[in-house]
Amino acid sequence: MAHAEEITVATVNNGDMIIMQKLSTKWEQETGNKINWVVLEENVLRERVTTDIATGSGQFDIMTIGGYEAPIWGKSGWLSTVDDLGDDYDYADLLDPIKKGLTVDGKLYAVPFYTESSFTLYRKDLFEAAGIKMPDQPTYDQIKQYAAKLTDKSKGQSGICLRGKPGWGENMAFFGTMVNTYGGRWFDMDWKPQLNTEPWKKATTDYVELLGKYGPQGATANGFNENQTLFASGRCAMWIDATSAAGRVYDPKQSQVADKVAFTRSPVAVTPAGSSWSWSWNLAIPATTKKGDTARSFLKWATSKDYVKLVGESEGWVAVPPGTRKSTYALPEYQKAAPFAATVLEAIMSADPSKPTKDPVPYTGVQFVAIPEFQAIGTFVGQQISAALAGQQSVDATLEAAQTQVTRDMTRAGYIK
Repeated sequence: MAHAEEITVATVNNGDMIIMQKLSTKWEQETGNKINWVVLEENVLRERVTTDIATGSGQFDIMTIGGYEAPIWGKSGWLSTVDDLGDDYDYADLLDPIKKGLTVDGKLYAVPFYTESSFTLYRKDLFEAAGIKMPDQPTYDQIKQYAAKLTDKSKGQSGICLRGKPGWGENMAFFGTMVNTYGGRWFDMDWKPQLNTEPWKKATTDYVELLGKYGPQGATANGFNENQTLFASGRCAMWIDATSAAGRVYDPKQSQVADKVAFTRSPVAVTPAGSSWSWSWNLAIPATTKKGDTARSFLKWATSKDYVKLVGESEGWVAVPPGTRKSTYALPEYQKAAPFAATVLEAIMSADPSKPTKDPVPYTGVQFVAIPEFQAIGTFVGQQISAALAGQQSVDATLEAAQTQVTRDMTRAGYIK
């Protein structure tokens, strides 16, 4: 390289990315380049990178984006392709469904940093003490019964922790899967919103009751990170969330309940379709960057097999980024350290974004709808659901307001003829 450069990397403040930031000094030493890190909370990151890319202001050389944005932004010409990281990158080692989700017209627009589905984490010691057994495939009715039994407010112990913080990728990531398994969908085949239908009402009612009666106080402030802290410090009997949490709640350095955790599938209600999500956090290079080669060099380093080994050796094998490479799941060290590995891989491989609901839909995406308008729509509905959870409005009023607004948005965007 002719001269050293500084690249600006935007990422989310999740545990895996904090490790990436820590270990990146190794890449800096090897290449002589420097990284300016912008590490943000999930909702803020989404807002910042979306504004940046849509206006072409070019503040970032690498962005952490989801499986939602990658194909939409790639198609819009906002991202550089990343098919050319070299034969030694071993693209064939990337998990096929994840790679497919980041590809448009045969071109790859981002590479996965970690991937997740969702599942149910629970405290086996509390279940044993209460004389209940978690089935392989729990239903939401069972989850409600267990949550009632395992709530002990005098000990500060919630029966269940779930996301309540509003945002299309926060409360709606979890709540979207709940709607799916209750038999609901966002839109019918004519793109007409279905938000005031019976499945939505039933799912919303159960969600509000679960968290209202058996959840932690102030649940509307809790996203993924807040719930992970609650669970790891022993304050939740159950938590339904991202499979990527497993590496941290099983790590005795980060979790007070590491030896007391068990896991099973995401709960179901009417149908298994769409009951667990499919999500990847990926690294992408905006088309506006003037430092493409340096950005590519870091992208390749941070998503390589060598990086997985570096994390395993320096942070512990339980901490390696999950769900991206087949080779990770073949490592004996990882299999030994991560009892959840096979379950997580199965959940990731079986989540089907092309068949997310019981009834036919015109969209792909399990816990999101893969259209550009969904960011605004999902966030608006997330705010309404959060207001219902806070007791500010009834379930019926919540869903009527959501139905009216989303119908207006979809008509304006030309989906509803």
